[in-house]
Amino acid sequence: MSFYRPAKLPKLMVAPNGARKVKKDHPAVPLTISEIVTTAKSCNKVGAGAIHLHVRDKEGQHVLDVGLYKEALNELEHQVPNMHIQVTTEAVGKYSPTDMRKLAYDVTPPGASIGTSELIPSRKPEEEDIKLYKYLTEAGTKIQHILYKPEDIDLLIELLNKAEIPINDAWCLFVIGHYSGRISYPENILPFIKKMKEHNINLDWAICAFRKEEMDCLEKAISLGGKLRVGFENSLFMPNGEIAPDNHTKVDTINKLFKLS
Repeated sequence: MSFYRPAKLPKLMVAPNGARKVKKDHPAVPLTISEIVTTAKSCNKVGAGAIHLHVRDKEGQHVLDVGLYKEALNELEHQVPNMHIQVTTEAVGKYSPTDMRKLAYDVTPPGASIGTSELIPSRKPEEEDIKLYKYLTEAGTKIQHILYKPEDIDLLIELLNKAEIPINDAWCLFVIGHYSGRISYPENILPFIKKMKEHNINLDWAICAFRKEEMDCLEKAISLGGKLRVGFENSLFMPNGEIAPDNHTKVDTINKLFKLS
């Protein structure tokens, strides 16, 4: 397969479904591969340079399923050739680090998001973690490191140093708040920036945030030179506080609001 692998993290990524939301949460949450492809096409046309996707089983549940991911990648490669495609390895309290590694090896996708602290709950990188990162990097997979707190930057630096992978310009996502209810405060971005300065490193970073507080966080990230991940995985709300009709409308509005393309 010939996938789009940009040198830099796209300014705007759509996360249209996530692991948890279903049709009862919003009828436009894409669950099937066909729905994901349709959403990718419409969002790409209005400025999303990348898609972060979760595949679901027939019951709509999040799964780390090699066959479903390969099917989705095959469809997306042809339908959105200029869009970076990122699969998730998210554990969602259901999968182990071994499951996460197995999916990454078996799919070897163009892009993968890996929660550094999920993969390494001990916070001590082992040989199997180093081997995985070396393998994906050599295979051309663009890894976006999901960082839930500033201290995860310390863990990431240790991991990449041991894997002999440059830390500067590594793709990262700072998770501001949490789906379970931890509020997304814009000022919570600043400790991540401070941590970067402490280590004298430059990460290619974006944020995601949740619920109605998302917009203030997006504005803060842009003011600090960051990039954005938006979509129904994180928040259903439009900038005006109304519920978005679909991912496409939300992406279009955010793209125009912040003049990202």
